[in-house]
This record gives sequence, structure tokens and C-alpha cells, in this order.
Amino acid sequence: MTLWHELLDSTAARCPELPALRYRGSDLSYAQLQDRSRRLAAAFAELGVARGARVMAYLHNRPALLEIALACSRLGAIFVPANPAMRARQVEHLLRDCSPVLLVNSYLRDEVVQDPSARLVSCDMPSGTAAPRRAALNYDELFGAAPLADTPAAIEQDAAAILYTSGSTGMPKGVVLSHGNIVAGARIVAGYLGNVRQDRILAALPLSFDYGLSQVTTAWSVGACAVLTSYTLAGALMQELVTERITALAGVPTMWAHLANLDWPASVQASLRYITNSGGALSPALLRTLRSRLPRTSIYCMYGLTEAFRSTYLDPAELDSRAGSIGKAIPTQEVLVLRPDGSECAPGETGELVHRGSLVALGYWNRPEATARRFRPLQLHHAKVRDEIAVWSGDQVRTDADGFLYFVGRTDGLIKTSGYRVSPAEVEEVVSEVQGVVECCVVGLADPVLGQRIVVAIVADGEPGAGAQRLVERAQQYCQMQLPAYMIPGEFRLVASIERNMNGKHDRAALARALANGAEPPCEFLLAP
Repeated sequence: MTLWHELLDSTAARCPELPALRYRGSDLSYAQLQDRSRRLAAAFAELGVARGARVMAYLHNRPALLEIALACSRLGAIFVPANPAMRARQVEHLLRDCSPVLLVNSYLRDEVVQDPSARLVSCDMPSGTAAPRRAALNYDELFGAAPLADTPAAIEQDAAAILYTSGSTGMPKGVVLSHGNIVAGARIVAGYLGNVRQDRILAALPLSFDYGLSQVTTAWSVGACAVLTSYTLAGALMQELVTERITALAGVPTMWAHLANLDWPASVQASLRYITNSGGALSPALLRTLRSRLPRTSIYCMYGLTEAFRSTYLDPAELDSRAGSIGKAIPTQEVLVLRPDGSECAPGETGELVHRGSLVALGYWNRPEATARRFRPLQLHHAKVRDEIAVWSGDQVRTDADGFLYFVGRTDGLIKTSGYRVSPAEVEEVVSEVQGVVECCVVGLADPVLGQRIVVAIVADGEPGAGAQRLVERAQQYCQMQLPAYMIPGEFRLVASIERNMNGKHDRAALARALANGAEPPCEFLLAP
């Protein structure tokens, strides 16, 4: 298997009747999903989707997302999932950035996102319904074509997907994953998690998130069933665990914090073989609670980045002796801790985590300069490696004497909250559009549940007074309209001024210290709702 759709096809050839996906109580077998993706590929080809073309899907977790991904793989096209939590301005940025030939979304969202350069395909369109502002094709009517013949249209080094992730300088940038990245990642992760055909893996995180998509690809790599849902309420997710007899669940710290407070039925404790965490560290208290709730469930603490899919994991047997560790490199990959000059750090010394191996992505879409900064050759004085491209994570880590890794912090200014990386600049752009805001600066402060909470400091136009509260309320409301929920600041602070560094830029570190400590300089706190 070297291409993405071959993860599915190999099981379809051996065990066509096995369930590949389950959604809202209904199964889609490997054979059925294979047939639907072949028919969809034929329809896409008639619509002009060719090798290298992009197809964007703006949908919640559902089988259509995977049908589109597989159809793209069969045509050598590139699948672009947009996070369903995104607002129109973020989706429109993605559309401008990758110029898809097709945009597949829900009929209910046809009026929200418009792009005259992409053909619109709508899911859930009632038959006979009047077309929206721009004529759309009905997704359900695209399956009448004869299945596309199995003629490989790509090789494993070709781009298979673009996953958008926040960057420190503004709007999201697209990480380009190859077929080889996706297939290798599925095999490696399924290997160390011990996935088997009998597993029922709940995919509750957005499939636009590499960690969410991994739940499906690892399932397919062993012929297991991926159960699709969308995480909203902890109680509803717990009911899904019961009803679907889930054996594996992936989550982020905020999700675990909500679930940990619930009663875990005996049936869940019996069926849930393992859980995994990524997107931030589990606090010692939360980890203790989860272990007491799930005494027979293995807990895997992992670390990854979209640019390399998955980098490390901690063996559950090491949880007690390696508290706070992100583990060691996953099988067949290598993780280095390097100084700025490219030399390796000694144990206990802090350096940047650098990932090398088959999971290193192809780079950023349409961003050669950003690609050159993050994806670059290893220094030649590393005698044990060739002059190959590795990915510099932007994360500061250290190792102990036994080689176990510990996260220290970030170097690129990104805020890590609720499992997401958030660009301060992207939030600042929105807040600065609010009337009455002279300047603003966004920082992340430590939070026991979120990892970091987003705080924005605002310098207001004119003397603060009765209008201060109204300004904050306008800023809150505007952010709610323009930003996904995970990017909305949790605190809005009015300040007299924002300190700048010697280069004239906002001194985020000084601001974060002042906001965290409640100090007067460099900020005079006038309102902290």
C-alpha cells in the first residue's frame, strides 16, 4: 500500500463486508465505501477534477468527508478539509489560498461561504429545493456514474491533502501531506497502539485536524471500524461510548477535563482498551482522575505537529516514573533536540525539537519562505544523518538521562489552547477592526484546563469611562461573529499602553508577565471582565 485509498482497498479486497465507517447508527462497509468513492471519483473527473487539483470540504464529521478524500486520492487530486468550526472569513482565506475547483459543503451553509471560482456541491439538499444564490450540484446525485477504473493517478511522494494550521504571523497556512506521509503514519500509529480488526475507534475530533483524521486512517490500516461523531457535549460523547462499544478514543486536554467529571459506566470501562491524548499536556490531577475512572484502560500521552503528523509517545507503563514526559520518538522516526547552531543538546539542556523521517510533510502550500524556515536540511556535522530535509517544530524540549523528552515551551509565539494552535496575529486582526480600538495585543496565559487561555489587551480611543464596558462588549460580540469558538479571547483587558521591544514590536512576553502577575507597569488595568 502506497496511496491513501489503498488503505481502504486492501481490506475491501480481503473482507469486503467489514464496516469501514459507522455514522448515526448505520454502517458503511469497506466494499460500499470503495464503490461510492469510485463513483464519486468518476463524477469529479467529469467536473474537471484532475491530478493536482484541489477539492475543499467544509463539513462536520460524516462519511461524505472520507468519500471525498478517497475520490481525490483515486484521481491524484488534493483533499482540503476545512475545520467546521471556522467562520466565513477563515474559509474564504482557505479558498483564496488553495483555489479549489470544487467546494463541498452543507446546503445550510451555501449562503455563508461564496467563491465564484469554485464549483459548489451541496450535501443535504432536499430534492426539488430552489437553488441558493449560486447554483449548486446535489452531492447525493453524483453517484450515478460508473465506478472509476483503478488506474493509479499518483505516486506516494505526491500531495494527497492540505491541512490548515495556524501560523504565528496571521491566517492559517496549509501543510501539504503526501500519500506516503498518510499511509506511513497510519501504519506506525496502529502498530504502537496495537490496533486490530476488532477495534471500534471513535473519531470525535474534526477530521480537518491531523489527530482527528488519524483515527480513521489507523482504523483502515488494520480493517477496523471508525465511528464518526463530532464532540459537542461530554454527556453525548459518553453515550456514544456506551452505544457503540468503543474500544479506542482520542482526545485533547479540554475534552478529557469534561469527561473526567462524569460517571463512566461499567460497560465503557470494560470495552475501552485505550485512550490517547495530544494537543497539550494532561495535568497530574487530571491524569490521576482518568486513571481512577478507567483502571483497565491504557493511557497514551503523545506529541505531534501537523508538519510531521506524530513525533513521540509515552508508553503507558512509564506514566508513574516519567510524569510530564512526552515520551520518545515513535517507531521508525527520529527526534533530535538541537541548539540554534544545529548541534545536539546534552541531557537536561533545552533545545528545539526536530523531527526526521517518513512523516515529514512536503512543506506549506504557496509559502516557499515559510517552508524554507521550517523545513530545512540537517547540518552536515551530524555524521549519522544524510543531508536530508527535517522539520523544525518551534517547540522547546529537553531530555532526561534516559532520553525521555519533556516539553518546555514554544519559540514562535503561537498560543496552544484546547488542542489548537492559535495565531495571536489572526486574533489581533479581528479585534483591531472594532471601532474604538487603537491597538491590541494577544497573549496566552497558563490555564489548567485549556493549556493556555487567550487574553487580549486593548488600548482604547479616548479616556476610559462609561464607554469602556460597551467597547469590551462590542469586541466580544465581533469576535464571536468572526472567529471560531476556540479562538475567541476568554478575557478582554483595557490597558493604558502596551510595551514595545527595541524593534518597535509589541513585547508579548512583558505583557503576558504583567497580565499574569497583575503588575502595574507596563499596563494599567482599567477593566478586566
